[in-house]
Amino acid sequence: MHIFVTGGSGQTGPTVVAELLAAGHNVTGLARSDAAATRLESLGATPRRGSLDDHDSLRRGAKAADGVLHMAYGGDFSDLDDMMRRDRTAIEALGQPLEHSGKPLVITSGTLVMPAGRETTEKDEPDAAGIAAFRIAGERACLDFAARAVRASVVRLAPTVHGPGDHGFIPMLIATARKTGVSAYVGDGTNRWPAVHRLDAAVLFRLALEKAPAGSVLHGVAESGVTMKSIAQTIARALDLPTVSLTPDEAAGHYVSPFMARVYGFDAPVSSAHTQELLGWSPTHPTLLDDLEHGDYLATSAS
Repeated sequence: MHIFVTGGSGQTGPTVVAELLAAGHNVTGLARSDAAATRLESLGATPRRGSLDDHDSLRRGAKAADGVLHMAYGGDFSDLDDMMRRDRTAIEALGQPLEHSGKPLVITSGTLVMPAGRETTEKDEPDAAGIAAFRIAGERACLDFAARAVRASVVRLAPTVHGPGDHGFIPMLIATARKTGVSAYVGDGTNRWPAVHRLDAAVLFRLALEKAPAGSVLHGVAESGVTMKSIAQTIARALDLPTVSLTPDEAAGHYVSPFMARVYGFDAPVSSAHTQELLGWSPTHPTLLDDLEHGDYLATSAS
């Protein structure tokens, strides 16, 4: 297939593009800068200049393709309504040329849209009042295309998509530990985070494009819930720092922002059993704690 990809030059995108190319697919990637275009070309993909706000470019890219993978998400987190609008309208622009074609449209969301405090599945409804409710509008925009003969599906990624060169939540946690001299967790630290290795996530995206049924909600999760205390303890051992428990009020001043304090205190275990059975997806790469101990996260030169 010829796949049009957004977000192909981001953190997870290059691994996904490489997976698609290795499987024999052709990839055209949206590039909003010269650096993004160069990165895509280095992977073997064809860049298409444009942005998420350039709906004509999105429609033309989708129309010329056999399927679309939308991974890009951006904007100002101080204006969540605008971020939701940008994502929803981009998805609508990407999906419209695929109507009545049976072609795949796969978009990215996150498992933090799910209700807290229990292990949720792909069959559960997202939490409209939850910490990541701003991703729900994009999910619905995508899934609406299933009724218009588009093979639409949503991949909800774990908050931690780990692997070399990560610059997401876990590196932020490590940077805070280095800065403050303690490796912290909130409360008793038993709150759980799902995790997935980037290489396993890339395989899931490929399988979704190749064979996910229309209307599928998929969970990109290899580990349903890693406790934050175990993450903090692993960081503490590597950096020779003490661990410390924080109250929610203390956490709001300890982490980079009150929002991130909420994120690090969130209990959000998620199952991917249905996804694995539906697509034959079987994660095989290192766990999060293995990656923390043996990967590049805790290198002495890291900042």
